[in-house]
Amino acid sequence: MSDNVIETMCLSKQYDGKGGCKQITLQVPRGSVFGFLGQNGAGKSTFVRTMLGLLHPTEGSATMLGHPIGSVESRRKVGYLPELFRYPDWLTGRQLLKHHGEICGLSKRERDRVIGEVVEIVGLGGRVDERIRGYSKGMQQRIGLACALLSDPELIFLDEPTSALDPIGRKEVRELIARLRDQGKTVFLNSHLLSEMESVCDYVGIIHRSELVTSGEWRKLSTVKPQVEITMEQTSTDWHVHLPFVKDTRLLKEWDGQSIWLVTLDQEGRVPALLHELMAGGAAVHEVIRKQQSLEEVFLYWVQQKERETHVANH
Repeated sequence: MSDNVIETMCLSKQYDGKGGCKQITLQVPRGSVFGFLGQNGAGKSTFVRTMLGLLHPTEGSATMLGHPIGSVESRRKVGYLPELFRYPDWLTGRQLLKHHGEICGLSKRERDRVIGEVVEIVGLGGRVDERIRGYSKGMQQRIGLACALLSDPELIFLDEPTSALDPIGRKEVRELIARLRDQGKTVFLNSHLLSEMESVCDYVGIIHRSELVTSGEWRKLSTVKPQVEITMEQTSTDWHVHLPFVKDTRLLKEWDGQSIWLVTLDQEGRVPALLHELMAGGAAVHEVIRKQQSLEEVFLYWVQQKERETHVANH
């Protein structure tokens, strides 16, 4: 069994040679949360629909759960929550889930058991017998999540799953995604809400103007050298000039005889040497905080890098 639940090779789906997704080659490890990041219209949803067999690729190949995309086998253990969906609003939530259970091939006993489980998981326990037309956008999102989980899938595609939810609902969805990963399931998460992705994703792929810019463990896609914030007693602004392992410094704040500096080092493991040099020079250090790049900073760096490369190529 492959360690990857998704593998694509130069996969494209374009419309008259434009838009969609183009030449996507990536791997999604089993049991991970994979975030597919991009602006609206970048090609995220086109890629997912192509993987699910809802669109036919114009080029390339891909497998899902070890089977070629487009085959029934590739979709058998897959759940999907689309970004834009409409369910028959005259049905109750329970009736909708029963219909989906039938489509999944669940027996009546299995359906009743699984429906009871998923409505509790998504937080609709007390509202499942109400008609969908009375659901808020957040509740409709929850019933969609319940449908995606009915078949106990190994791979779940969630397209903008928190877009209609309030802060509490978004937190609950993040917790649900973490639980699914803990159960060994793989979650493929489409979103442009980077702050939502940062806390749950293990891996990311960044798509821009239909093309994959980069992919991998997002914390290893860091775009700068290691950084620390140091709070110390006021000192001269050139304290760092004799330290060869300090690549850059920036004064962030000064107050009451103290200053905070953002210090960029040439490599990991230099913090002890930095502190030794500071104290040897008589500086009183109050606090040292390791600076972790945010997913938004990583995303913007790679997108801007791609834009620069495109500009150079076109000129």
